[in-house]
Amino acid sequence: MPNIKSAKKRVLVSKTRAARNKSANSALKTAIKKAHVAAETNAADKEAVVRAAIKKVDQAQAKGLLHKNNADRKKSALAKLLNA
Repeated sequence: MPNIKSAKKRVLVSKTRAARNKSANSALKTAIKKAHVAAETNAADKEAVVRAAIKKVDQAQAKGLLHKNNADRKKSALAKLLNA
């Protein structure tokens, strides 16, 4: 445990942010998996599920969880999945 007051605060802040990032990353992965399952089974709501996953990718990019090129690659793969 750090001794300096600012270092103690950084530990607390980093814990909070790590929890938030983990939650957001988990939600993103879940949305992408749901999109893949919907596309494989050719579900009736396939388009809505894929669009929701693309929105999650955009949100993750905006929050700095994903690099721009990584987000674009994921969105491209999802769009290709939808159009196939």
